[in-house]
Amino acid sequence: MSHLESASAAEVLAWALATYGDSFAIATSFQKEGMVILDLASRIASEVRVFTLDTGRLPDETYQMMETVRSRYGVSVEVVCPDGEEVERMVSQHGPNLFYGSVEARRMCCEVRKVRPLERKLQQLRAWATGLRREQSETRAAVPKAEELGGRVKVNPLADWTAAEVEHYILENGVVVHPLYQCGYASIGCAPCTRAVEPGDDPRAGRWWWEQESRKECGIHFALDGTVRRA
Repeated sequence: MSHLESASAAEVLAWALATYGDSFAIATSFQKEGMVILDLASRIASEVRVFTLDTGRLPDETYQMMETVRSRYGVSVEVVCPDGEEVERMVSQHGPNLFYGSVEARRMCCEVRKVRPLERKLQQLRAWATGLRREQSETRAAVPKAEELGGRVKVNPLADWTAAEVEHYILENGVVVHPLYQCGYASIGCAPCTRAVEPGDDPRAGRWWWEQESRKECGIHFALDGTVRRA
């Protein structure tokens, strides 16, 4: 898949859609990158699969985006939820806001609410797309545009895009963005674990801001040591 490194984002998506068809889906939390990928894909194919992880702790604005995608693109978002018994057991033992207690507890919460549900969803797919960009963080600096992981292909069409290029595409094509961006958010996840940042701050600064030294990742894309998660 190294030939895709010189391809444009649209070309990467066209390749994935043609190669994997209904076994390919776009994963998104409705941040800017995910919406750009969805908009690009909608210009290539009349039917595009999109899924999102509903952790049970999302802000209301994220649910609004699900409806926006439905009305704008005619896409019924596939909602992936955590196992209810796992959540109940975790909350009973550690409390509903365990993530504030320690890095380990936060990672446990991410594992139950995000990582495991994603792993179950991926069992249904041969390929999936994410909004990862190399510019986003040190751990993401080497992400390829496509790679095989765990028997399926992970596609990162915007891997070589800058934040400015994302913004330009949004403005040029009238892409709807998550309402929380207007409130100063630069990265959007679960409501208790995400907040607005000051202009000039690192975009990931609003994620798990009480963790000073840990990697700002949930475990979906990267293992705890910063290496690629072999999902």
